Amino acid sequence: MRILCLDYGKKRTGIAVSDPLQLIASGLKTVETKDLMNLLRDYFKQEEVAQVLIGYPVNLDGSSTDATTLVDGFIRAFQNQFPEKAIIKIDERYSSKMAANAIAGMGLRKKEKEKKGLLDEVAAVIMLQQWMDAGQ
Repeated sequence: MRILCLDYGKKRTGIAVSDPLQLIASGLKTVETKDLMNLLRDYFKQEEVAQVLIGYPVNLDGSSTDATTLVDGFIRAFQNQFPEKAIIKIDERYSSKMAANAIAGMGLRKKEKEKKGLLDEVAAVIMLQQWMDAGQ
């Protein structure tokens, strides 16, 4: 079974998924957030997903950010839509900065680097890989 990870945003959500052995994280796609529930519904029909992780935005001191309420709202909607699926909040601090550094080091053309959503997808991959590497 796979693990799915979401880098949830107001406009776009980056999605990463593990291989069935839960060893390697790969980017699945970036989707307009308004289309996320439909994508998840379709994906859950095609693939067995053991866990869903979501990057949880907090400040360095652990306090809520402006985005925390947005993510909390999505979590409630997700639990209503998919009551059989567990959703686990994971710390997303520094994930976007690490994603930006990873993208800069990929040797991509300028146009590819500027692709909207690439940062969100890479951030989801980084969070998922760190989760699996930590043996969670």
